[in-house]
Amino acid sequence: MYKRQIVGTNHAGIAAANTLLDNFEDQEVVMIDRNNNLSYLGCGTALWVGRQIDSYENLFYTKREDFEAKGAKISMETTVDRIDYDKKEVHCIDKNGEAFVESYDKLILATGSVPISPKVPGRDLKNIHFLKRFQDGQAVDQLLSTEGINKVAVIGAGYIGVEIAEAAKRRGKDVLLFDAMERSLPSYYDKWFTDDMDAILQEHEIELHFGELALEYKGADKVESIVTDKGEYGVDLVINAIGFLPNNELGKEYLELFKNGAYLVDRHQQTSDPDVYAVGDCATIYSNALQDTTYIALATNAVRSGIVAGYNVGGVGLESTGVQGSNGISIFGLHMVSTGLSVEAAAKNGIKVKYTDFEDLQRPGFMKENATVKIRIVYEEDSRRVVGAQLSSTEDISAVIHMFSLAIEEQVTIDKLKLLDIFFLPHFNQPYNYITMAALGAE
Repeated sequence: MYKRQIVGTNHAGIAAANTLLDNFEDQEVVMIDRNNNLSYLGCGTALWVGRQIDSYENLFYTKREDFEAKGAKISMETTVDRIDYDKKEVHCIDKNGEAFVESYDKLILATGSVPISPKVPGRDLKNIHFLKRFQDGQAVDQLLSTEGINKVAVIGAGYIGVEIAEAAKRRGKDVLLFDAMERSLPSYYDKWFTDDMDAILQEHEIELHFGELALEYKGADKVESIVTDKGEYGVDLVINAIGFLPNNELGKEYLELFKNGAYLVDRHQQTSDPDVYAVGDCATIYSNALQDTTYIALATNAVRSGIVAGYNVGGVGLESTGVQGSNGISIFGLHMVSTGLSVEAAAKNGIKVKYTDFEDLQRPGFMKENATVKIRIVYEEDSRRVVGAQLSSTEDISAVIHMFSLAIEEQVTIDKLKLLDIFFLPHFNQPYNYITMAALGAE
C-alpha cells in the first residue's frame, strides 16, 4: 500500500486527491488542512457579499465526508509544523494541540497562497480585512451589515478588489477604490479595455483613487482613516486586495524556488525532490504564451495542476500541456475576458508583438437585442503566432476566449484566423464576424 500525503485541501489538493482516489488502487491518501472547511469557491465571495446570490452554502462544491467515503484519511483544523524530507515525515499538530507524525511515499504540497500584507502603520487596527478564506468573506459580510459601517476603502484594483468594490456598492456603501497603478486590472488587460471598466466603476459612483499609495491607517481602536501619498480619507472598513504570494513556508529551505518564491516544478508538477510534488498557487506553471515557466494564480490552473500531479503520483506519467492564464470578470454588466499576454505584458517579458483591434455590434443592426463588442488579438512580430486576446461587451462573449486559448496552445498564427470558418446567424453574430475582421486587419 502506497502512502500519499496531500497538504492543503482547496482546489489543487482536492483535484489531486480525487484523481488518486478515483483512478488508482493500493493508494492510502492522507489529506491535511489547517482550515475547518474545504473546497470554498473564493471567486463567489463578492457575489454572496453583494447579494447577487442568495447564500454561501453552494460555494462549497464538496465536503469531508465525500473523501472519507472513498477511503481517504482527513485531518482538518490541523497545522503542519514542519516536514522532514529526508525521513519523509510530516509533523502535525491537531486542533487540541496534540502532535502526531504522518509518513509518506509521495508528498503533494497544495498550500496555496497568502495575501500580501502591506507593512504600514496601523495595519493591526480592527475593521481591516483581507479576502482569501471563507471566514474572511464572513467577516466582511457581517461588517457590511453593521450599523456605522458606511465608507469602505478597497486597496487594490485587481480582480478581487474590483469585485468586492462592486459588492460593497451593491450593499449601499460609499466605496473608495485605491491602487498604486493608474488604472484598474492592469495585469490582464490593456488600457483600451480598462478605460471602459474605470468608466463603469465611476458611473456607479465608486470613487477611484488610482496612482495613490497607501501609507498609513489611523484610528483609536478601529480604523478611522487611510493616509495615502496624496491625502487622507475617512473610512469605516478597509479591505486589502493587493494580491497574493505563494505559500512556501514548509519547503522554502529545502526545495528549489522560482524568483517569486513559488516552488519550481516541471511539467509533471515535480519539485527538485523527486518524491515531492507541488500544485496550485504555491507552484510555478508553464505558459504557452511565454513558452517558459511562470507564475499564474488561478483556480482553473490549480485544478489542472492537481490532476497532473495526481496521475504522476499514482504511477501514470502525464505531462501538463501548459496554460494560457485564461480569465474573465463581470462588473455592473460589463463582461471582460482575456487569455495569454496583453500588449503591455508582452513588452514586460521582452516579447515583440503587434496587435489588431476591432469594434462592432455583436449582431446585425436590425436585431433589437444588441451591444458593442471590442476585441484585440496580440501576436508575435516575427513568428506571427497568437499570444493573447482580450474582449469586452455587455453581451456574453466569454466562450470566444476558449478558442483563443487553444490557438495560443497550438501556436496558431494570426494569418490562420483570417479565413477561419465561423458560422453566421443573426441571433448570434454578424456575417463579417469581429474575429474575422480583427484578423484581417492584422499587418
